[in-house]
Amino acid sequence: MKAKRKLFGTDGIRGRANEDPITAELALAVAMAAGSHHHGGGHGLAVIGKDTRLSGYLLEPALTAGFISVGMDVVLLGPLPTPAVGMLTRSLRADLGVVISASHNPFDDNGIKFFGPDGFKLSDEVEAAIESRIAEGTESLRVDSERLGRARRLDDARGRYIEFVKQSLPRRQRLEGLKVVLDCANGAAYSVAPAVLYELGAEVIAMGVSPDGTNINRDCGATAPKALSERVVAEGADIGIALDGDADRVILVDEKGRVIDGDLVMGLIAKRWLEEGRLKGGGVVATVMSNLGLQRFLEAFGIGLERTPVGDRYVVERMRGGGFNLGGEQSGHLVMTDYSTTGDGLIAALQVLSALIDEGRPASEVVHVFERVPQVLKNVRVADRAVIETPALQAAIRDSEAELGQGGRLVIRPSGTEPLIRVMAEGDDSALVNKVVDQLIERIGAGA
Repeated sequence: MKAKRKLFGTDGIRGRANEDPITAELALAVAMAAGSHHHGGGHGLAVIGKDTRLSGYLLEPALTAGFISVGMDVVLLGPLPTPAVGMLTRSLRADLGVVISASHNPFDDNGIKFFGPDGFKLSDEVEAAIESRIAEGTESLRVDSERLGRARRLDDARGRYIEFVKQSLPRRQRLEGLKVVLDCANGAAYSVAPAVLYELGAEVIAMGVSPDGTNINRDCGATAPKALSERVVAEGADIGIALDGDADRVILVDEKGRVIDGDLVMGLIAKRWLEEGRLKGGGVVATVMSNLGLQRFLEAFGIGLERTPVGDRYVVERMRGGGFNLGGEQSGHLVMTDYSTTGDGLIAALQVLSALIDEGRPASEVVHVFERVPQVLKNVRVADRAVIETPALQAAIRDSEAELGQGGRLVIRPSGTEPLIRVMAEGDDSALVNKVVDQLIERIGAGA
């Protein structure tokens, strides 16, 4: 049974910046509670990275002060992808890593998420324990003045991550001959991602590399790949790569401008790794949102597909528990634990570029490894996400599942980061899938 949490959602604490709970006061308290929980009174170490949001300037010093007040030293990384913070937390032997980011959300949101000393995200149980410490009050957690921590910046954090990502490719492989359009979403990877591809020999056309604090994810990046698709076609590029604001997810675009989602990337990598004898655990871990087409494709090669709740943290938990080394989400979080402890958009993209080099064929042929089953996902904004628990809506859900039959799937879930209910259905009959989703959206919007 999952531990009950109020502050933490599926990916840390998230909300509108400078409004409860994303305030300097909360950041101070959560750093004190998390720091005290992890270093146990010793002189611990915390690592803090962030994306390019304006509100990072609000939260970074508050978190720093909180850690220092409980006797922890702090290493500040500046703007850097989420997976880089996980890697550096482990590399620096830190007790905690913190990312200040709301990932793919608009600039006026922000969030706080933690990595443990192993570089993996904290469990629900640890997050619940941190919440309990905050509720009990943090005044008693302060150390005497002579035991206060110190803060410093890690000047070569960017270079360390660039080298880390490059090492995920075979040592002698380079990307000469590939023309790549790269959209960094005006986010955390705006500096490191172009450098990685350039140093590996690709011709790089960069977009979304001029962050101003408010343009992160705005009409760009993994959640808005239209501009990337148009640019790939216009430039005659081999492939397009779109990262999100904190670069832990990636969406690709083939040379024809067609979107390549996380399911297709997982299918491609799973098949390649199976042929190379590298796939561990006998399968792939994905979430309930991944397309039935992926499941059928993997089954044809004897590869199992295990599903988890939505959230890359749950994918990673199952991967670690079952000995899998490949997992992810349709939305573009791709986790390869041979390389990284969390989703890493750049490392995932390099796996696809490697396949293009090896096979010498266009992305439209290499990456579109299966046909997607018709799938519809729609969101409805609600005042109370508990509406999905009402008897009337539960009955409507059962009726919809019966309509879809054995060849379809229905997933209804509250968003972990926004006041939304997400309704997803899939099946071989596209008209039926659309009908089922629209009916349920109408019921939820009317309060069931």
